[in-house]
Amino acid sequence: MKLGVMGALFYKMKLDDALEYCAKVGLDAIELPCGAYPGDPWKLRGIHRNKKKLAELKAKIADYGLEVAGIAGHGNYVHPDKKIATEHYKAYRDALLLAAEFGTTVIVFSGCPAGAPGDKTPNWVTCPWPTDFAKIAEYQWNKVIIPFWKKENAFAKKYGVKIAFEAHPGFVVHNPEDIVRLREAAGEQIGANLDPSHFFWQGIDPIQAARYLGEHKCIYHVHAKDCAIDPINSAITGNLDIKTYRDIRHRSWVFRTVGYGHGDEFWKPFISTLRLYGYDGVISIEHEDSLMSVNEGFEKAVEYLKGIILREPTGQEWWT
Repeated sequence: MKLGVMGALFYKMKLDDALEYCAKVGLDAIELPCGAYPGDPWKLRGIHRNKKKLAELKAKIADYGLEVAGIAGHGNYVHPDKKIATEHYKAYRDALLLAAEFGTTVIVFSGCPAGAPGDKTPNWVTCPWPTDFAKIAEYQWNKVIIPFWKKENAFAKKYGVKIAFEAHPGFVVHNPEDIVRLREAAGEQIGANLDPSHFFWQGIDPIQAARYLGEHKCIYHVHAKDCAIDPINSAITGNLDIKTYRDIRHRSWVFRTVGYGHGDEFWKPFISTLRLYGYDGVISIEHEDSLMSVNEGFEKAVEYLKGIILREPTGQEWWT
């Protein structure tokens, strides 16, 4: 396994400074942001069309001893607001084509469409009753999400790119079962960006999620981000909490840097399960801890993960 970072964390830094920093702390890889929700801080959108600039980018990253482990193109490509949908879709396609140039994966959200034709905002369904919601879910899956991603699966296959879905509440695909459902309906370029932080507060066991996705041979990328559930606030409000992330004292859960939501009791079995199911790729740090600065939270995650990721290939059973 290798250690990397979701580069949008360093959006205030110049690319050279970010790469130098990553090399200095001992990373192996960087996940490049390319528009839509992650932003485009280093003006990478469309760079695949400029062979000279692309070659310079590749050389720059290699000079720092790093590799590119994924292109982040998260967005809502089926947003009811056509302006938003078009902008996010163009960014995603640019991200996919850049991923093809680097021989890596594009990381995405599934998107969340309207509840019916003509609606003006996305509609995230969380229950089947009243039956209006079941009908919304049926429309979203069968009329929007599956047809959209079936087309995109074919496009990605043409360029040899895998599409890694980050299962995220607020979007149609928000759990491991959804990823497999979409993969079976739309094609095998589709798989998972396994981010445990979003599973914790949904009541999903990330280790069982890794087993499930591993059984379906679709773990394409992994984010290392933690989550802490406040047992008092959660007991009162549950975990479907819409309070701002800044209201840390009153939220039922918050994102934490790796090791501050869960310790060895989770992270070591999680890493071992990834290897058990054949994932030996990059563990990409995503730091969104409101209690820590960018640098402190990131560096604590690096220090912690260096001690637990499995770098060497498995050996023979020397004890038999």
